[in-house]
Amino acid sequence: MVIEPKTETVAVRGWVEARRVCLELADGRGVSFPAAKYPLLAKAPQSQLEKLTLRLNGLALRWEELDEDIWVEDAVAGRFPRPKEFAA
Repeated sequence: MVIEPKTETVAVRGWVEARRVCLELADGRGVSFPAAKYPLLAKAPQSQLEKLTLRLNGLALRWEELDEDIWVEDAVAGRFPRPKEFAA
């Protein structure tokens, strides 16, 4: 059995298109997710949504005006916040 070392999911570029957050990853993959998956992003006007920056050497996404941070690995894996009515 061969166990490969875990590599971190790193974004090299991020942008917003049609209220979807799009990421280009260091391994060459491209992924996107709807801004609606995150409550603060869902409510944000397009102008604020587009002010996405990469932080921590591409490990995190940041929206300064919204005070929102998202781990790239969580977004790529589809680990989105649970709606409040379902949260324990």
